[in-house]
Amino acid sequence: MTDCSKEGEYCDIYRCSPKVSNHTKAVLTLNGFDSNEDGGGPSECDRRYDSDKELVVALSTGWFNKRKRSLKFINIYGNGKIVKAKVVDECNSTMGCDADHSYQPPCDNNIVDASDAVWEALGVPKDQRGGMDIYWSDA
Repeated sequence: MTDCSKEGEYCDIYRCSPKVSNHTKAVLTLNGFDSNEDGGGPSECDRRYDSDKELVVALSTGWFNKRKRSLKFINIYGNGKIVKAKVVDECNSTMGCDADHSYQPPCDNNIVDASDAVWEALGVPKDQRGGMDIYWSDA
């Protein structure tokens, strides 16, 4: 997938995500959930912004499952640790490459987009945050 630079540029989209199990493989990415950060507008779950000091995540569209995981907790297994985080947003896998999405491409279908606090709790150094293979499950 490539970054989008103008309205209407082609981007891959995903309507489904891999099946959720008690050990679902995913890629952990870094997202800003506060206002004026790369996460965009307020969260899908409660229409508010969240502090990057909170243990919060956005899930790819299929895993977000039409808001069925909104404000529920998941366990994230990575870097030899387990972290419990709240689902507050959708990492949209079906839309992007437009002004409403800051010309960012849609998320892949296997993304857990996490706040800085999640990365901190997993013990990942700041200079290594951005993309890491993890497993997750519903808490």
